[in-house]
Amino acid sequence: MKKVIVIGGGPAGMLAAGMSAKNGNDTILIEKNEKLGKKLFITGKGRCNVTNNTDPEGLIANTVSNPYFLYSAFYSFTSQDTMAFFEDMGIPLKTERGSRVFPVSDKSSDIIKGLKRFLEQQNVKIMLNTKVKGLIMKNGKITGVDLGEKKLSCDGVIIATGGMSYRSTGSDGDGYRFAKKCGHSVTRLYPSLVPLKVKEDICAKLMGLSLKNIGARFLVNGKTVYSEQGELMFAHFGVTGPLVLSGSAYVMRAFEKDRVELEIDLKPALDEKELDQRILKDFSKYANKAFKNALDDLLPQKLIPVIVQLSGIDGDKKVNGITKEERRRILSLLKCFKLTLTGPTGFNEAVITSGGVNVDEIDPSTMRSKIVEGLSFCGEVIDADAFTGGFNLQIAFSTAFLAGNYI
Repeated sequence: MKKVIVIGGGPAGMLAAGMSAKNGNDTILIEKNEKLGKKLFITGKGRCNVTNNTDPEGLIANTVSNPYFLYSAFYSFTSQDTMAFFEDMGIPLKTERGSRVFPVSDKSSDIIKGLKRFLEQQNVKIMLNTKVKGLIMKNGKITGVDLGEKKLSCDGVIIATGGMSYRSTGSDGDGYRFAKKCGHSVTRLYPSLVPLKVKEDICAKLMGLSLKNIGARFLVNGKTVYSEQGELMFAHFGVTGPLVLSGSAYVMRAFEKDRVELEIDLKPALDEKELDQRILKDFSKYANKAFKNALDDLLPQKLIPVIVQLSGIDGDKKVNGITKEERRRILSLLKCFKLTLTGPTGFNEAVITSGGVNVDEIDPSTMRSKIVEGLSFCGEVIDADAFTGGFNLQIAFSTAFLAGNYI
């Protein structure tokens, strides 16, 4: 029997520890917090989007950083395997829009209970309120972990410490420090799936406004890097919502030196000709009204003063006096409402961390270190991240499955 220590009691750490013990290892799970799954508890606004009901190719297509590094992981432990695992643990699941999978109860605590049940079944020893100071190595091999006042010897360590997002849950970058001290390189870290700041001051006027079924194009130096339809919300600092979180993954590394913009199509269901006809119809209906009072059928109330301002047309001008050129300006604004993005709000608002332990130094079929014997990695600490929709948790589970099986 080998002795294995797993550092980090999040979803990756819990599954890895359970798999390690299932394979006959004497396994200890160490967590610095007072309870397991602290970050998992708040995922998906407390509902926990546990995976995405798609095939491995769908998982790869929705992974932003190093998707093909995860090829073996995704095929070894699929979304269906994740779903079967939780069903077996007594947690019924359901699939919602976008193939997102949630517990039927809509309670993330049930997912945590399922993982805890697995740990209990496999007799994993759990140490809470315990902070690891560092790893102990001898001749290029892991021999234990340093807890400060005492040291624990072991034959292998799995680092499952998470990233830098939601630091209040304990994600403070410990895993990167451990990896570096062992000789691994860590790529630059960025907050990802994160709200974005906007240069223009109009966002403060639109604060709280949620736009559904709109189109969004994210551009870097004028080139589209991500385009999708969905939901977006304005905040005092800029923009947030599902479209923005997904788009942020594509522009995060461009902010330092490139021009980053967001173009919003407020009427994606209509092409320019159809939208022009719609505007003409409304203008005919409100021909004797002031321009500022003629857009109620077309736009949310909160957006109207901003569109009037940006159009450069006098809001009190009668609709029947608006010229063809002025109408073209309105049309252009509705199809391409442009904002200048200046950067993310930071790690505390980020769903995940982009960047991490260099995947070139990890065996993709086992999650073992190529540099240090007895060391493995899983979850967010690795430089691999994906869109929202359950994909990042699936990365955690798939890599944890391999790490636990092959430590």
